[in-house]
Amino acid sequence: MSEIEHPRLILHNFLSPAECKELEFIHKSCSTIGYRPNVFSTTLSHLIATNSPHLIIPFVSIRERLKETIEETFGCEFELFIEFTGLISWCRGASIGWHSDDNRSYLKQRDFAAVCYLNSYGKDFKGGLFRFQSREPATVAPSAGDVIMYTADDRNIHSVDEVTDGERLTLALWFSRDSSHDEDAKLLSRLSQCTSHGVCLPLPASTNMYWFCPHQDASNQNIGFDICVARLHLLGFDVHSLQGEDNSMDGSEQLMGPLQLAKGRELLTQKFANILHALQVVQFYHWKASELKTSNVENDTLEEVKAMSHSQLETINTLKSVFLPDEVLITTTFGYSYSDEDRKDSLDLTGVSLAITSWEEYTSKLLKELLSSLPQWKTYQTIHKVESA
Repeated sequence: MSEIEHPRLILHNFLSPAECKELEFIHKSCSTIGYRPNVFSTTLSHLIATNSPHLIIPFVSIRERLKETIEETFGCEFELFIEFTGLISWCRGASIGWHSDDNRSYLKQRDFAAVCYLNSYGKDFKGGLFRFQSREPATVAPSAGDVIMYTADDRNIHSVDEVTDGERLTLALWFSRDSSHDEDAKLLSRLSQCTSHGVCLPLPASTNMYWFCPHQDASNQNIGFDICVARLHLLGFDVHSLQGEDNSMDGSEQLMGPLQLAKGRELLTQKFANILHALQVVQFYHWKASELKTSNVENDTLEEVKAMSHSQLETINTLKSVFLPDEVLITTTFGYSYSDEDRKDSLDLTGVSLAITSWEEYTSKLLKELLSSLPQWKTYQTIHKVESA
């Protein structure tokens, strides 16, 4: 079909619920401050940079399916390249006015766009409707699994209404005819250094990439919060730094080293390498909670949860004063999807302890697939599904 006659397409249930939930897990355990106020993002290059290259694997088949659908929908008689892949979430206050996706000189290479919705309007967030300036459909109410595809030029000028509550989750891809903007080539050059065969422990980026301010004023540490500590807090967990007694250490550095998780007045004695390690495990637990069986808990697992001492409680409160100075701002930013106290209370430290092994198995499985796929990826200079992997 002609791209001129059919400049846009909406497909329902393009992604399965399982795919949406897995991408949500990745975003909520890896995201940084985004490119616009009240927006958070997770790019594939960022996953590699933070020692989580295996988390690219869940994107591979989705990227292929989207590219094939774009080529078929718009009758592309030329080779198309994926220019950008990213998870992007919009929180309360986020919006964007009328624009086309190629409306800057540095974006002229963008020919097509695909936006996949990972959660649903009205259920997970309010506001955030996608609107086209002309032609039908004029308005798109995001629903988990749906994808909207369109040309990136001025035939598809669009906007996004302000999000008024919750967190609107999307997977966004742009496509280009220009091979010099091929995302795969750039990712493969970074992946060539990936040689680890064990469990990948994530390494946090610089702390300013995780500091959220309502007006993007990252220089003011008294306004805002650390999004990693905040996401743990929203699920009911606090952070106990094992470096808290080192008064010479900068506050932000305490999240870079060994730490433990606490809930209420109890502490999980197991140690995490850093804040991202703890966050990935807890978000994995949140994602897989219904599958992780906690009924037959071994005694040694129960013994890993201890009552906290007064000094440990003080360390936690000191850290909270630094990284979560305004707890109300966290709730207003991420919104009503976290107001369900039953869900928050259903996650406990024993469950986190049990989730560690499952998270390690999940990580090892993805890493094994990544390492077995890399030789073919390098040969063909494309990131694609390798069946033998």
